[in-house]
Amino acid sequence: MKKIEAIIKPFKIDDVKEALHALGIQGMTLSEVKGFGRQKGHTEVYRGAEYVVDFLPKTKLEIVVSNEQLEAALSAIQSAADTGKIGDGKIFVTGLDDVIRIRTGERGEEAI
Repeated sequence: MKKIEAIIKPFKIDDVKEALHALGIQGMTLSEVKGFGRQKGHTEVYRGAEYVVDFLPKTKLEIVVSNEQLEAALSAIQSAADTGKIGDGKIFVTGLDDVIRIRTGERGEEAI
């Protein structure tokens, strides 16, 4: 089993969600986060004053998939979240030792 954490632009979440649902991936967790990468934010002008916005709004998507679903899920996220512009985000993949469904006690892939 793998855990996928994707940091994407907030307006792309519906596209990513639809792409994952098309693969049969049901559960996901979303968090509104702020951060910056290589672009290091940007400068804006408000009422004639210039200021730096270094933490940009992003959405963090977390899903758990079986090893067999991993490549399809990664491809779906990458293609759905891509705008071709800087700041599209990152995808992180980590291994999971176990998953437990609290209500039933199911473990492993049955709990996903």
